[in-house]
Amino acid sequence: METTTEDSTVLETAADKGQPVDDVVQIEHLKKSLGMNYVLRDLTLRVARGENLVVLGKSGMGKTVLIKCLVGLMTPDDGKIVVLGKNILDLKGKELIELRKKIGFLFQGGALYDSMSVRENLEFPLRMQLRSRSRADTDSLVEEALYSVGLAEAIDKMPSELSGGMRKRVGLARTLILRPAIMLYDEPTTGLDPITSREISSLILKVQEKYNTSSIIVTHDMECVRITSNRVVVLHNGVCAAEGSYESLVMSADKLVRSFFEQ
Repeated sequence: METTTEDSTVLETAADKGQPVDDVVQIEHLKKSLGMNYVLRDLTLRVARGENLVVLGKSGMGKTVLIKCLVGLMTPDDGKIVVLGKNILDLKGKELIELRKKIGFLFQGGALYDSMSVRENLEFPLRMQLRSRSRADTDSLVEEALYSVGLAEAIDKMPSELSGGMRKRVGLARTLILRPAIMLYDEPTTGLDPITSREISSLILKVQEKYNTSSIIVTHDMECVRITSNRVVVLHNGVCAAEGSYESLVMSADKLVRSFFEQ
């Protein structure tokens, strides 16, 4: 996708770069009910390697349920979910934990530990890996992750000293420190001013380019959609109601699809 932002950089999809295109996520005929309500009725979608896929949908249309099923936090009633070649529904215990290590999640608020400094927040997932690392190795990983999100100078600050946009950046750095193959972004620009929202959206593109991550981005921010997406899917009544590039969906004659772009 080609962006038109001030710091515009043409970021290519995996296919454009001549890399093999394969699906890192395959979801087939997914069904999930909450009580008597079927949130996901028959959802089928894929995510290609190196692709940013944006998921649009009104509140209650199953976006969060989809993400929870994807990482094994919720069990679907029926269907198939294959992530990085592994069928989520077949995984238990250590196998599921190992797969989750390859999936990064940026929460709405950044989800930082308020009692820990920025440095300590980034060191935490490294300690949880239970791998022996030297102090120099840990410091290098922390500094590189913060540099990648433009916050090297914030390493010894506390979360309370950071703005909302900075907290999001630190949250992203903490996720990237484990080099996930797949990123899940849950409303990454919610609560931010337009300028900071644009910065976070541009950062998502830079992450895609630097680490060749595959991403699912759940957002209501249409500027974020325009900047970050290689492909967009619209969820409605538990199914994929529309799919295509941002440019193609903007021109759609479907009233449901147009309702997102006419906000």
